[in-house]
Amino acid sequence: MPEFDILSFGETMAMFVADHTGDLASVEHFHKRIAGADSNVAIGLSRLGFKVAWLSRVGDDSLGRFVVDTLQKEGLDCRHVAIDRAHPTGFQLKSRCDDGDDPRVEYFRRGSAASHLAPPSIVPELLQARHLHATGIPPALSDSARQMSFELMTRMREAGRSVSFDPNLRPSLWASEQQMIGEINRLAALAHWVLPGLSEGRLLTGFDDPADIAAFYLDQGVEAVAIKLGPHGAYYRTQLDQGFVAGVPVPTVVDTVGAGDGFAVGMISALLENHSFADAVKRANWVGSRAVQSRGDMEGLPTRTEMSVEFEAAYREQARSHRDGAALVGASLLAMEPAPSLEI
Repeated sequence: MPEFDILSFGETMAMFVADHTGDLASVEHFHKRIAGADSNVAIGLSRLGFKVAWLSRVGDDSLGRFVVDTLQKEGLDCRHVAIDRAHPTGFQLKSRCDDGDDPRVEYFRRGSAASHLAPPSIVPELLQARHLHATGIPPALSDSARQMSFELMTRMREAGRSVSFDPNLRPSLWASEQQMIGEINRLAALAHWVLPGLSEGRLLTGFDDPADIAAFYLDQGVEAVAIKLGPHGAYYRTQLDQGFVAGVPVPTVVDTVGAGDGFAVGMISALLENHSFADAVKRANWVGSRAVQSRGDMEGLPTRTEMSVEFEAAYREQARSHRDGAALVGASLLAMEPAPSLEI
């Protein structure tokens, strides 16, 4: 039996978050955290009790040590995080917003250690994982990281493992929009479960209607698609079923960054526990709603105990919202946009 249930990979950066609001240029005090969509999902799954292996690279520097120490404290298996003595750990600066707006984020990741991920990083032990979660971020970092993404997803699918894919589009990291669309869609076709946001799906497929976006990927061999609609919830479609699950109302939005990662945590955890796709979307919406109520990219992701205590109460409210919002399915979905993400 493998030593871990789930494998994920990508770049974890150090993040310096402003202690007060205002232009980053005027902020004098920051506190240090970590950031990275792929590792956010890995952490969320670890908090729910899954054994998660993390494949990455960090620099031989204090930020790299901070990243690895933080991931290990979150329960991730970091034996396959390489220490790169030639390239630094990436980092970012993040502004503070107290009104629910999206924070400003500035990135310092060009030429980072993680951008030098490559196919030789894939060792046989990693392929024993039950599930692989991938995003469109590593393939945007470099040619070698893109090659590794394709090889890892291909080999895991050929081995009979389940594969999830969140496009997580980062246009500024690609040479062109055309290249991004082509490569991301090729990767998505290697997955079983594809989790785009509505704006992402429209850009990637050329279709406006969520049903048509989902059909685009189903026609390429994907088993199921869940399209994030921001605070409105999500639309899902499989070969046998489709539907809309309303979002979970939240009293105050504190930080929108990481909401999509929370959605992925809910989807993957529920599907690996053999829940239906519809029920997985319900959990995904709830975890995403919890993420936006905490400051930080992954601080709001729940533990298993927190989920067992809080989810049922939120589910009852969600069920009422679903009844109230059932008429939104169809043409009205065309106007729904997810909360934008500034994470690059």
